[in-house]
Amino acid sequence: MKEKRVLAFDFGASSGRAMLGIYDGSRIRLEEIHRFSNDPVFVGGTMYWDVLRLFHEIKQGLIKARLAGGFDSVGIDTWGVDFGLIDDKGYLLENPVHYRDGRTAGMQEKSFEKISREEFYRITGCQFMDFNTAFQVLSLAENRPELLERADRLLLVPDLFNYLLTGKKTAEYSMVSTTQLMDAAAGQWSGRVIDALGLPAKLFADIIPGGTDLGPISEDICRELELDPVHVISVAGHDTQSAMISVPAKEEDFIFVSCGTWSLFGTELDHPLIDENSEKYNITNEGFSVISKSGTIEKAAFLKNIIGLWLIQESRRQWIREGKEYGFGELEKMGAEAEPFRCFIDPDDPVFMPAGNIPQRIREYCRNTSQYVPETEGEIVRCINQSLAMKYRNTMEQISACTGRRYNAVYMVGGGTQSGQLCRMTASACGCPVSAGPVEATVLGNIVTQLMAAGLVDSLLKARELIAKSPDIHRYEPVDAEKWNKAYQKFLEVTGC
Repeated sequence: MKEKRVLAFDFGASSGRAMLGIYDGSRIRLEEIHRFSNDPVFVGGTMYWDVLRLFHEIKQGLIKARLAGGFDSVGIDTWGVDFGLIDDKGYLLENPVHYRDGRTAGMQEKSFEKISREEFYRITGCQFMDFNTAFQVLSLAENRPELLERADRLLLVPDLFNYLLTGKKTAEYSMVSTTQLMDAAAGQWSGRVIDALGLPAKLFADIIPGGTDLGPISEDICRELELDPVHVISVAGHDTQSAMISVPAKEEDFIFVSCGTWSLFGTELDHPLIDENSEKYNITNEGFSVISKSGTIEKAAFLKNIIGLWLIQESRRQWIREGKEYGFGELEKMGAEAEPFRCFIDPDDPVFMPAGNIPQRIREYCRNTSQYVPETEGEIVRCINQSLAMKYRNTMEQISACTGRRYNAVYMVGGGTQSGQLCRMTASACGCPVSAGPVEATVLGNIVTQLMAAGLVDSLLKARELIAKSPDIHRYEPVDAEKWNKAYQKFLEVTGC
């Protein structure tokens, strides 16, 4: 067959890239075309995404892809929950606000005055987190109602970029599933939740599945960039769901970790699971809906959002501010040399959410919980990685309690799999083998969704068989079970997880 060339834009919390996926009928070859930073901007005390700069980077990626031989379609995935507001004339009202901004403080409690926590969860099946879209929009309704009055549409970030490329205002399913405004059972916006929170119903566009062809890039942009009118495909826009599509699992029941700035730890189900146990453990039901030649594929992601390698990334930024220019490999080596199991943190403690001096906060956490206080950089790294591994085990036990299923393997995908130390610790903490890779899971999920839309990959199984051929998949076996089990009990005691 003639090679199919598709372009994937993948945005993370700190960087983005454009990758060409070249499919020859049996394998996918990746070529990085463009990479750029994604830096939030503080203005007047508010933390914004620099979305216009990011759209400029999309244009640069499109130009470079054209010069590299061209492409047949383009898809965009990003982080979840954040959005831009478009008025009735099509103008972006302001830059999207960053999920780490403080505007949602107190909004969960405010929402429970309007709809009970129990009903809220029973409808949406969504993990309660301060930055969820529902609480961001509620903060506008409470504090800036005039902005919502001017808005005609709320577009989640990948849908916003798709709109800027094509003029189409849509709401892709996987992104909507992150908002805490979707009826999980119906797969539609929840009128009950939207009405209860007092949000304008007009904001919410029709939900579409991944794989929807949004039509060609606009004539203006094609002229500006000297492009052919290639089509934009609305892929599984939430990066976690693109990564889940790429999990190279053969088992029906498996645990996956999409590991990066955040760790998304969960399992794949045919339908959302919402009951007393899932509510008690605050487990979310996200998911994807993707068009393929054999029909629309729908899966639920039953998972928890865990603060992940943000802790390492932000610690490194602090050490750089102190004049210590450590690379990630160097930090991992320092961590390996530190004594194990001396101290633990709960990665999800709210104290670790904001940017700033994470190492100092870790020391304070350990001091306040009467543990050994880590001093060296290696001890901090060791504390973070072994705490993440223990948090994974704790979450796997919660998921197993909800599903009634046992899991004999963990599939780790994404950039975090480059940390061999974290992969080894996860295997030992969870007591089962870890299959780590592919590193480019999110990009590959984006690409295979475009291939499914083109009718070249006809099922999720076929997509995963393609991805399983990736050369960067490694296996880690558990070791020292008795030591890890004993340390896990200590982790539970000091963190209260």
